[in-house]
Amino acid sequence: MWIIIILGLFMAQFITVLFVEYRYPSKTVAWLTIMILVPVIGFVMYYYLAQGYKHRRKVKRQGAQMSTQTRAFLASLTEPVQHTSGIRDQVMENYPRVFAYLESLGDAPMTYYNETTVYADCNETYTAMLNAIAEAVDHIHLQFYTIRSDRVGRCFQELLITKALAGVQVRVIYDGVGSYNIDQSFIHEMKQAGILVTSFLPPLIAFFDKRVNFRNHRKIVVVDGKVGFMGGLNIGKEYVGGDKRLGYWRDTHLRLRGDAVYYIQHMFVSDWGLATGETILELPRYYPKHRLQGQEVVQMIASGPDKEGDSILEMFFTTIASATSSVYLTSPYFIPDSSIAKALTTAAMSGVDVRIILPLKADSRLVQWASLSYIEEMMQAGVRCYLYRKGFIHAKVLIIDEVIATVGTANMDMRSFFSNFELNAVLFGPSTLRRLLQDFEEDQSHSILLELQDVKNRSRLQRIKEVGARLLSPLL
Repeated sequence: MWIIIILGLFMAQFITVLFVEYRYPSKTVAWLTIMILVPVIGFVMYYYLAQGYKHRRKVKRQGAQMSTQTRAFLASLTEPVQHTSGIRDQVMENYPRVFAYLESLGDAPMTYYNETTVYADCNETYTAMLNAIAEAVDHIHLQFYTIRSDRVGRCFQELLITKALAGVQVRVIYDGVGSYNIDQSFIHEMKQAGILVTSFLPPLIAFFDKRVNFRNHRKIVVVDGKVGFMGGLNIGKEYVGGDKRLGYWRDTHLRLRGDAVYYIQHMFVSDWGLATGETILELPRYYPKHRLQGQEVVQMIASGPDKEGDSILEMFFTTIASATSSVYLTSPYFIPDSSIAKALTTAAMSGVDVRIILPLKADSRLVQWASLSYIEEMMQAGVRCYLYRKGFIHAKVLIIDEVIATVGTANMDMRSFFSNFELNAVLFGPSTLRRLLQDFEEDQSHSILLELQDVKNRSRLQRIKEVGARLLSPLL
């Protein structure tokens, strides 16, 4: 009798996971593997940690989709790129599927009047951010997945406090899990100076509300609604070489001026509303007119549990599948879903030059093993894989045929695709593309080219590690 009851409970757990997670087969396999290894604990973990569909719907209801009022106001300020007006003839004529997909994303259209600066060095990025913050006269919006209360975090904190005491309105969002070890006195000092600070889904609350799996991975700075920063960089000393194990930290970040800043601002406003329940109004204040005339086309794409569809995944797939000559990808984590993996291997097999740069040094062994489990099949299809050896590469860049690129917060992994709140910029500017290509070539020069035979000859123990990590990879 007891055996029948236990088997019945075991089957009930399996059926529950299969019913709820049928949309994501790889995730289903990962959770079933955990339940086989630790039957009772595994189901408890699933109940509290998994992204249940109904909880995703709950976040969508609470999330701030762009209001009709905001959409109309931004439409009056910007000139969206239309199919008939063109970005560059090459993009318009040769990539109709890419353009049609991007055009369908109504809440954040492609815009003309932008100016983009690419940063590949973390010290330079911090300096540019701090200089922009120092020049703020009305408001500063700052949001990061990770904010450390170390010497780098103190530099930002002290300047934000100075600006707040001078009458500038300052808001700060940090992720509850990404910044789990932030010193509460660090937060208290900012609040005492009048800075509005909030944690996005604090771990304890998110745990019992069964939303701990939804993490805000965006990195945003907006100053006076006119200057915006976004990309892969967080705030902490490891990003300037403070982690002795990882050493030099290589990242890619963007400074933007122009129409695209409106949509970076909207992401912050949306996340502030989701975290605090407060609706930020005063549209002319937070979305001021600008006089920038530079005609660089940029589109901001956001994805997350509060959005319909999986926009960044879809954008990655559409651009890779449309490539005709080259696909250059840099990512610290490489755990693609089946559609992205198939797009990359199909591109390589059809003669497209596909190159991937991953870190040689890992900040997570388990994630690195999972990433390496995909490498052999990629290389067998003709993909060239490089391991960056200068330090740790954290940049998230995709360049298609040297005419379209995307830079942002999303890793090439399933967590970024399906669970995290992410933000990417799609870029078409020739000078920006040249800079990103130059950085890719520089990174490649500091990397080791993997040979297929070496990968095939890896030890049985290494293969076992990779298989185990791959089974769990949808949850990493």
